[in-house]
Amino acid sequence: MLQTADRVCELTGVDADALPDEVLTSTRPVVLRGLAAGWPAVQASRASRGAGIDYLRRFDAGSTVAAMVGAPEIGGRFFYNEDLSGFNFHMERPALLAMLDTLASHLDDDAPPALYVGSTTVDACLPGFRAANDFGMGGRNPLVSIWLGNRTRIAAHHDLPDNLACVVAGRRRFTLFPPEQVANLYIGPLDLTPAGQAISLVDFAQPDLQRFPRFAQAAEHAQVAELGPGDAIFIPSMWWHHVEALDAFNVLVNYWWRQSPAYMDTPMNALMLALMTVRDLPPAQRSAWQALFQHYVFEADENTAAHIPEPARRVLGPMDETRARELRARLLKRINR
Repeated sequence: MLQTADRVCELTGVDADALPDEVLTSTRPVVLRGLAAGWPAVQASRASRGAGIDYLRRFDAGSTVAAMVGAPEIGGRFFYNEDLSGFNFHMERPALLAMLDTLASHLDDDAPPALYVGSTTVDACLPGFRAANDFGMGGRNPLVSIWLGNRTRIAAHHDLPDNLACVVAGRRRFTLFPPEQVANLYIGPLDLTPAGQAISLVDFAQPDLQRFPRFAQAAEHAQVAELGPGDAIFIPSMWWHHVEALDAFNVLVNYWWRQSPAYMDTPMNALMLALMTVRDLPPAQRSAWQALFQHYVFEADENTAAHIPEPARRVLGPMDETRARELRARLLKRINR
């Protein structure tokens, strides 16, 4: 079913009311052309920018949103300040209607302020929107969010959930990299991030290959897709993606879900603990722990604990909600000693 277009899988004619599991469990990005072409929100935005803004206004619930605001000089690139001690933008909490009015007032500016509202739950801020603008997710219960702003550049980052992102207004360019390119993307701090996820420090518009020489290798593996209103893209878990909004008014609706059970914690917690407890061990000890992780985690199979009677395997047995809760309590007790 999947057809390759250049280096990005691309499909047309997919039923938006019954998205196939082949797409929603793909391990590579998939562009879905025209998937949301029938959405009234898409049709309004195609009519005009004003019509697209007015369509959103009719669902407003009076809620406030978290907005990133930057000076025109940042060129829409939400990023760090010079020494990475803070950021080149500030946060505001305007009403959604006020944010839409602000965006409308700058539609024809040559150098507008950079305006960006990210990851706002649709059902909370635009109740009723999904009644006419939605996908059939095959029994999944995704988190559905809206993103809007003007011409912005969001640095390459990855997300733990799988992601189905649909362009409602404007055009967006996605540049994607497989997870194994992490070393070539020059990722910034893990514990001070612009929006919750660690980001690449490379400016994709002007990559500095003297400072970031391995980015040239990452670029060889990049997949680029430009989407217009009604187009969607599936981004698998942990794929790095850089997102550019190319027009003066842009709206995106995305669906996030995990293929793992809800009781499983984010693996980022394990990474942070490993930085604290494993990374700075003497080399021989670090190698020993690497062997343990390989054995118990990354290469674990039915033989790993086969020599232990099933009732005695405990955490080495299949994980379930009860066992996860018990293990979490034990870990918290140890960490908080």
